Amino acid sequence: MRLNPYDLRDATALVVDGNVLSRSVLVSQLRDLGFRSVLQSPRVSDARRQLEFKTFDLVVCEQHFATDVATGQELLDDLRRCGLLPFSTVFIMITAEATYATVAEAAESALDSYLLRPYTQARLEDRIIQARQRKLSLKAIFEAVEAKDFALGAKLCLERFAQRGDYWLYAARVGAELLLRLEQYEHAQKLYHAVIEAKTLPWARLGVARAQVEAGQVQKAVHTLEGLISDEPGYADAYDVMGRAHVESGDFTAALEAYRTATTMTPSSISRLQRHGMLAHYCGDTETAQELLERSVRLGLDSKMFDAQTLVLLATMRFDGGDTKGLQRCSEDINDFVERFPDSERLQRLAVVVDTLQQLKNHQTARALELVRQLMGQVREDSFDFEAACNLLMLVSRLAAQAIQIDEVDQCVRNVGMRFCNSRALTDLLARAAGAFPAFADIIAQAQQEVLHRVEEAMRLSLEGKPQAAVVQLTKLGEVTQNAKPLEAAWGVLKRYEERINNAEELAAQLKDLRARYAGFAGRATIGDKNARQAGGVSLRVMDVAAPKDVSGTKLAT
Repeated sequence: MRLNPYDLRDATALVVDGNVLSRSVLVSQLRDLGFRSVLQSPRVSDARRQLEFKTFDLVVCEQHFATDVATGQELLDDLRRCGLLPFSTVFIMITAEATYATVAEAAESALDSYLLRPYTQARLEDRIIQARQRKLSLKAIFEAVEAKDFALGAKLCLERFAQRGDYWLYAARVGAELLLRLEQYEHAQKLYHAVIEAKTLPWARLGVARAQVEAGQVQKAVHTLEGLISDEPGYADAYDVMGRAHVESGDFTAALEAYRTATTMTPSSISRLQRHGMLAHYCGDTETAQELLERSVRLGLDSKMFDAQTLVLLATMRFDGGDTKGLQRCSEDINDFVERFPDSERLQRLAVVVDTLQQLKNHQTARALELVRQLMGQVREDSFDFEAACNLLMLVSRLAAQAIQIDEVDQCVRNVGMRFCNSRALTDLLARAAGAFPAFADIIAQAQQEVLHRVEEAMRLSLEGKPQAAVVQLTKLGEVTQNAKPLEAAWGVLKRYEERINNAEELAAQLKDLRARYAGFAGRATIGDKNARQAGGVSLRVMDVAAPKDVSGTKLAT
């Protein structure tokens, strides 16, 4: 980040505008202001590629493109959502008077600034300098985030908000995002509510809903979102979060409707197309799923926003439909991903799934069985997540439907169910993944019932005045099954009856380790990459989160 917001001599810029004349004028103006390098892009898709692989000090983007379905706002939303714009980059949107209200609203949350046509070079320079001054003012916060010291970043944000320092609203938004990352959900809600009391903003209301979802208060989140959508029907991020809330509760029909609305509003958003298409696939709407996922491939196969799980689901649909050439394309595309990112365990596992389908289509049954057994052998590995479980169930159910026998497959399906069935939503998605062979879906349902029964049995010990026995039994169940539900129940009992448990400290240490390994899947019916950026938040660029720390000592001034 440059220390002098007025010094533009070494700065780089990207101009995104479909109109040749206005684009050339902008380029000339920026060069006159001293920018060392100014690149151009006539289309949103071209700009997306440049921004994914190169960092600019400034991006000046037109809001609407006469020959492009995508808008500048969609580009910005996708980049922010996927963490592809560094804090130091200034993003300025250019718009006509007719669209001022839409852009002004977005400016409160995502934009650094905006310009109304017509504008002067002096006005452009003023906007750039103002935005760079804000970056400089918040430099300490940004540096803390870049260093992954989220607790310090949140503390600095809360202090600035409490003191109503410069750019306190933006600091509040970053601070609330950090609190969510630190799993301080209640404190995040308080901060969002404090912002609303000071100045009612859509992103703050959405933040309340996000914190409620993270805290497991799904029905409260739905109520919050209904009020927000009633007041702000054009707020696409609200539909994203509404869809997520409905997925968490297992109401996939309502989730699909929410995702459909968001996709309709932003038809060129790669991430929304994929999320909508993936859920449609799991819900059995193959036609919609294929249309949306194929569109996401056309828009951004080479984009960092593209999720390779899309290729797995497309390969599955093409396998089922007898599309040999389409299946081959999926195989080639996912192998390209593996070559680009050879160290990604997730991509390697996804490639095995597609390879298995191709071997089956080519009647190479022995090789297909070898690959499936390879995946079955990974079920108890810590990195084997919910997505991998769905993909494995999809494969073994199709093998079974073709009367291809695998040793101990029933036990493997049961192990998957015992590990991941910790909510109705997760169980339903797993059963849908195994839908090609109904007997496997029944095994998944039985596994959920067994987990629930055994958790209830252990919890009765707590009610009978034996909390230590309850914690021990729940911990053992969680360790054996790798299921997060008994581990979370054990943690709740331990915290409630800590003073009555002799070896509470020892049990807490054991539980912390197990929860760190398995509790990340607790109650999370994740569609697509679990590390993908959630809608409605400020992009923090950092995917892995430090261990949660309590920063609740800082008071909120309202």
